[in-house]
Amino acid sequence: MSGPEPYPPRSINLPEKVAKRWIWTLSSIVLLTVILLGRVQIPTSDTWDIHVFARINAVLNSLVSLLLLVGLFTAKARRWKAHRNTMVAAMFLSILFLCSYLLHHLFAGDTRFGGTGAIKVFYYIVLLLHIVLAGGSLPFILTTAYRGLSAQYPAHRKLARRLWPIWFFVSTSGVVVYLLISPYY
Repeated sequence: MSGPEPYPPRSINLPEKVAKRWIWTLSSIVLLTVILLGRVQIPTSDTWDIHVFARINAVLNSLVSLLLLVGLFTAKARRWKAHRNTMVAAMFLSILFLCSYLLHHLFAGDTRFGGTGAIKVFYYIVLLLHIVLAGGSLPFILTTAYRGLSAQYPAHRKLARRLWPIWFFVSTSGVVVYLLISPYY
């Protein structure tokens, strides 16, 4: 078995000040879009299953969770090219998830959880943590990606160690939320 790979070359050549401005602007736009579109519902005919997007969301979140695990293992194995490709794929699937999430809520609106007792408490705790961490982590996910793609490896590694568990929780808790709410669609 060969030793660790050399670090990949810089992919982004954007000054940090400009990158931060873009990251925070994009994160703010995404958060505001999710909040505002959460209050809008587009009526649809009953000819198609509007909850197909929820199932797509669960699949995408599952795939992101798997990619995050692969990304962790490739980083620990110092397989930098595979790590970069894996994490870029996780980012891409997360973007697809966001589009599907917005479509689901535009067409389906909110679904009330029908469970009672301890399962209801569990559902709302997981949902609350999921929402808060998903909304709050986006600028840090983008910053971590920027630092990795701009070859700022020590800064990337420092932030990624703190952020990875949060992103992993968000992606896996999204699947848990779907599994708990799906009987009430």
